[in-house]
Amino acid sequence: MTAWIGIALSVAWLLMAEAAQASPPVGPRDAVEAAVTRLMNITQNGRPDGALGGERTDQIRQIVREMFDFDEISRRALFRYWETIPRDQQLEFVALFRNLLERAYLTQVEAVRGEKIAFLGESIEGGVATVRSKVVTRQGTEIPLDYRVHVRDGRWRIYDVMVQGVSFISSYRTQFDRVIRAESYGALRERLQQNATAEAAAARDRRPLASAKTQ
Repeated sequence: MTAWIGIALSVAWLLMAEAAQASPPVGPRDAVEAAVTRLMNITQNGRPDGALGGERTDQIRQIVREMFDFDEISRRALFRYWETIPRDQQLEFVALFRNLLERAYLTQVEAVRGEKIAFLGESIEGGVATVRSKVVTRQGTEIPLDYRVHVRDGRWRIYDVMVQGVSFISSYRTQFDRVIRAESYGALRERLQQNATAEAAAARDRRPLASAKTQ
């Protein structure tokens, strides 16, 4: 009996140690606010014309990849179709969708230069949480902006963003579902690939112009 009690206590301590290691070092609000503050600092220190240079773009992409759980975002966006495609195509979709979202986020970051974000609070339930904030525009308009986060790899990661109560995951899910139902997953994949190729070409065209401006 004593031996079994000892084994049980050992297992309990192991589980507690693993839980402690997996527990995020900061709360969800602090985690999101710190990342957003880093982003805002980069954009506020951008070029006078408001454009983001290559180095700052890379910095923003790095922060975005730390903030967002693109695997979970992709799974939720594809919804019931996620399990119907093989693993290699799932990984490809994550990369294509991540590229699309990063470009959208970079565009948004440039658009909000000079605006302010105020963090209002958080609500936590188990391993998921909602971080509430608002964007205050230059005209004084307040736009509710909530981040839905969960614990992944010991850190709070964003898996959805609500703008004025509208989920961006739900918006993409509706668009993707429409394409797949009307055509096929292959058609959606092709559109994402074409989008990525076009953006890569546009980025190459912008580099000489950006270099000329800095000379």
